[in-house]
Amino acid sequence: MPQPNPLHRRITAFFSGHWVSPLVFLILWEAGSRLGLIPKSTLAAPSAVIGTLLDMLASGELPDNLWVSFLRVVVGLVIGLSIGIALALAAGLSRQGEAAIDPIMQIKRTIPTLALTPLFIVWFGIGETPKVALIAFASIFPVYLNLYSGIRGVDVRLIEGARSFGLSRAEVIWHVILPGALPSLLVGLRYSLSVSILVLVVAEQINASAGLGYLVNNARDFMRTDIIVVCLLVYAALGLGADGLVRLIERRALAWRPQLAKG
Repeated sequence: MPQPNPLHRRITAFFSGHWVSPLVFLILWEAGSRLGLIPKSTLAAPSAVIGTLLDMLASGELPDNLWVSFLRVVVGLVIGLSIGIALALAAGLSRQGEAAIDPIMQIKRTIPTLALTPLFIVWFGIGETPKVALIAFASIFPVYLNLYSGIRGVDVRLIEGARSFGLSRAEVIWHVILPGALPSLLVGLRYSLSVSILVLVVAEQINASAGLGYLVNNARDFMRTDIIVVCLLVYAALGLGADGLVRLIERRALAWRPQLAKG
């Protein structure tokens, strides 16, 4: 059977890359916009989106509003992660804590966070508080569930081995249980970050006067689909950045863990 020549292999490899389908999609999108098949009011062309992005960066409009959204996520996450980790430690490390906390958390877990938006508005008004509270509330459960599961999943033989060496309960928790539950905590952190970005999109629809949601609302009123697409791209970049940050922490914090995949 004849072997394909090197040039043919290189051409095949070039067009089989993962970047080909997104590029083709963008070309078809741009062509459809320029030919009038996709009205500007329905979806702006990629070239228009790029131009709007550059204009918003140059004017400072996008960085200023991105900073407001970033602060909302950070404050909400710090509150939510702190509560989630504290509850998971209390429930995971003691039977009394489990009996007191876990049933309530399991019940609350079944309530969609976004369904609480009207209630949060009644409680906290339409300022910054309900936005941050929604993000905090949503980020509690992923980190709680994963850390609680991680603590309870630590190998009992490791705990018994540590006790046989004379380690106290506090030392067993610090040197055995918490390191063993760390991978689960990082998984929960990754989920919490993703959920916080998702909830941010909805939370910023609540009478926002700044932030990415404010830009989206204004753009919707004036049918500026280019600005809406820019904000969606920023949301996506925030999600990818958050995921990359957790992966970086995971690589450094879990460097001791053996890897199945090399390279």
